[in-house]
Amino acid sequence: MSTIPAITVDANYAGFAEKPDHTRFNFSSLLTKNGIGQLRRTQIRDVQVNLGKLCNQACNHCHVDAGPKRTEIMEWGTMEKIIDWCARHDIKTVDITGGAPELNPNFRKFAESCLNNGAKVISRCNLTVLFESGQESLAQWYADHEVALICSLPCYSKENLEAQRGKGVFQDSIRALQLLNELGYGSDPELSLDLVYNPNGGMLPPQQSDLEATYKERLAEDFGIYFNNLFTITNLPISRFRHYLERTGDYENYLNLLMENFNPNTVEGLMCRHIISVDWLGRIFDCDFNQMLDIHAGWRAPRYLWNLRAEDFVKDRIAVDSHCLGCTAGAGSSCTGTLA
Repeated sequence: MSTIPAITVDANYAGFAEKPDHTRFNFSSLLTKNGIGQLRRTQIRDVQVNLGKLCNQACNHCHVDAGPKRTEIMEWGTMEKIIDWCARHDIKTVDITGGAPELNPNFRKFAESCLNNGAKVISRCNLTVLFESGQESLAQWYADHEVALICSLPCYSKENLEAQRGKGVFQDSIRALQLLNELGYGSDPELSLDLVYNPNGGMLPPQQSDLEATYKERLAEDFGIYFNNLFTITNLPISRFRHYLERTGDYENYLNLLMENFNPNTVEGLMCRHIISVDWLGRIFDCDFNQMLDIHAGWRAPRYLWNLRAEDFVKDRIAVDSHCLGCTAGAGSSCTGTLA
């Protein structure tokens, strides 16, 4: 019978300690085996802010477990503190996510404040939110403020996309992309439109450049749609996707797939090394995935962004666990696609 290694508690970690990985899928050990060692953060360039878990969709791969019935919403007072912190620390990019971040009633005010402070603003848009009640002016507002859009489109075929996102989503997604194209997204260099693909099941994404070429050809020919870049993202085995894998008996098979395809060349570019993730309460995490697992930055006790300085994060320990295998498998995976 295998033994679980004892957990050691560092006094600096306020009583919180790293829990051991599954013994067969120990990401820390895999890093050590490949001569990499403990992950540490470099200088923070970007802040990713989750405005809440409310969404007009409930996708079966969603690692946020977002949906129409979620009530977690960031309040304006929290936003003000984040805006001030980013301005004081000269943050170059504020990456806004959710749920559907646009459903937060203060979304536009938050984004405009970040833009006014000189930061680039990225919004992670599910496309169909453009047609929600009260969002009729959203597409034009995006264009007027030159917000960079990263939009989820898991497939260019109706059948595959709606298997992930539900009936009717494909048609609305296509309409939304056509509307954004009409406003200049994808053609105007100031209006960036990138799409995101993730597999429908327990497999690695295909090569990003090849799939991007196919997406561009099919969307242009079938719908007259054009865009800038396609980002392929690996499904991480957490939240709804983990539940799916467990229901189908494929959870360990999927972890084996990720571990067998570990690529040490992806580690240098991991997003957790230069980004900090902030949840709807203002607490900090090493990445959006750790946030959903309630694994606080560096395995420390909960901390709030505005109680720290940007320099406090440099060389700080990054919390890892077995799900991190998803970011380092094959060509790697990050919020902006492949890493190697």
